Amino acid sequence: MMKYAILFLFLINSCSEKTISNEEILARYNTVEAKAFINPFSFEADPMERLLLVNFEKDPDEHYVGLEPQFFNDSINGVGLLVIAWRKDMHIDVYHAKSLNPNLAKFNIAGKGLGDMVAVDFQEDLFEITDHGVQVAINFMDKWGRAIAIHLRESNSKSRKPFGLLAPMGDAAINPSSMPLVWLEDFYFIRRKATEQQVSIDGEERKLDKLPIPMDGTWMYFARYSENPWILMLNPDQHGNELKPQEHHALELILRNGQEELKSLVFYNGEKQVRLAFEPSFPNILAMELGSTAKGTFSLEPHHKGLGMIAGNYEVNKSSTDAMIKLNPSKGWIPNPDRWELKFLYKVGNVFKDWPINYEWDARIDFSMDTPIIYSTWQKR
Repeated sequence: MMKYAILFLFLINSCSEKTISNEEILARYNTVEAKAFINPFSFEADPMERLLLVNFEKDPDEHYVGLEPQFFNDSINGVGLLVIAWRKDMHIDVYHAKSLNPNLAKFNIAGKGLGDMVAVDFQEDLFEITDHGVQVAINFMDKWGRAIAIHLRESNSKSRKPFGLLAPMGDAAINPSSMPLVWLEDFYFIRRKATEQQVSIDGEERKLDKLPIPMDGTWMYFARYSENPWILMLNPDQHGNELKPQEHHALELILRNGQEELKSLVFYNGEKQVRLAFEPSFPNILAMELGSTAKGTFSLEPHHKGLGMIAGNYEVNKSSTDAMIKLNPSKGWIPNPDRWELKFLYKVGNVFKDWPINYEWDARIDFSMDTPIIYSTWQKR
């Protein structure tokens, strides 16, 4: 199977380096010999069936302020339940069924990172989402030997109106090893009316946080869930890895001044996909003139318009042996709300739109060897 899929290839007539705007500078090339395009961008997907986040920050436990059940059913993680316990100190503890094989590394993007990971026997492990909402009965012992119980049962006859969202999970990360893109389709809040709820730790019931505004004419808890999460990692950190073609990444290349440039990249994951597009096209770094700079903008848009998009800037600087790349989602997340409540929520809750702005990807492409090598890290500014 081809690892690179070239979607389109066409000719763009262009002259020398040109400044299009303050944000855009076309790459300048110093060779008539066509150079192969090397792609420094990549995605990784982490499959998940459904998730729920229950907050009680206004009525915290001695250690925990929130619980996040997740259910998996795939060949990577296994089959079973996992619960993230959010701590007061912004670290997380992870409790998982023994049937799961969780990857320790992926949890460093959550808050200040992983505290403890504990395999447990769940006395109850029901986590379903029906037409009426969530049906949850979870019970286990934490690392201190305390019983943690989550019981939620929605019986509201009113139809749900789920929507799409980019979860601001990356906002709490301190030392991210990638940019976490947690796209939540079929996302909704738990309704207060006709809901049986009891969340307790060590026998003490915790009061759930409440959403301060009604949604769809109904008062909600600030407990939210998705039966269709899509979790992506953009440009995971690289430490001297060879740049090679990757599966599930399709490139749309164009020709400018005889050199291939990247117009867009599409990452496919089953029926879902995300498109990373550049304007002007991302340059051919092997062919760039020494000491030259290229700048532009990018957008990151998933398959469903209701999930909105991310936008920002890129910059490339070329030297004799390497190229330095910066990627900053400076425009943040641009939502596409379909109702006034969401418009209001995103306006007063700046974290939803602004958290990507603080991320910056720095990469160095070393092409002094036969095969280009990439070193890259994410930083929060």
